[in-house]
Order: sequence, then C-alpha cells, then structure tokens
Amino acid sequence: MVRAYVLVTATAGKALEVMNTLKGQDGIIAADAITGEFDVIVQVQADDVGGIGRLIVDKVQAADGVFKTVTCLVV
Repeated sequence: MVRAYVLVTATAGKALEVMNTLKGQDGIIAADAITGEFDVIVQVQADDVGGIGRLIVDKVQAADGVFKTVTCLVV
C-alpha cells in the first residue's frame, strides 16, 4: 500500500464543503480543514503510485471547490 497527503487550496468559502465531500470516500483515510497556506489536508491510500494519482484526479481534484492540490507521498 502507498499513502500520501494531499494539501488542498479551496476556492473562497469552500474549505468545509470540500472536507465533508471527501470524508468517507474509498481510498480517503482522513480529510481535515487546517490553518495556514492550505485549507484542507487529505490522507489517501492506494495499492500503488498510479492508484494514488487516479484517486487524486478522480476524487480530490474533481470535488467542487478544489482550486489546487499538492501531493506529498509517504516514504
């Protein structure tokens, strides 16, 4: 299994909506609103790096209110 943290910049006023949309979806371990440069941090898990990429594109980046993402693979 491969894990990653995805740092999300949400459009104005959408951070909590993004967090709630992502929580509980397959492959998403946790989603939390945070303070600082980013608005939401999402922990994801997949069988391989390709699966992480598909998860980010298909679920995280596709969520309404997501403006930008930065992915940090767990080593």
